[in-house]
Amino acid sequence: MIFRPVCVFVVLCWAGSASAQEAFRVSGLPPGDTLSIRETPDAEAVALGQAPSGARLRGFGCTADTPSRLTWCRVKAGPILGWARRRYLAPD
Repeated sequence: MIFRPVCVFVVLCWAGSASAQEAFRVSGLPPGDTLSIRETPDAEAVALGQAPSGARLRGFGCTADTPSRLTWCRVKAGPILGWARRRYLAPD
């Protein structure tokens, strides 16, 4: 009986963190263009990598609390973890 509340708590924490992830597909880019994954949510930030149109990305939340007031999402593309413009991310 002592362990039951601890088990319930662990299950609830795990379920909450899993639901925080989103799946996206890169969409809406001009033909032949790629989506830059940046170090910070800013168009002037260093590009860590590129994702082609149609690529699947994992998302970890979005924010418009940026200097440009544009919405950026924290994403993971393969081993690259960075920020991408929400405008080019469609729900997958």
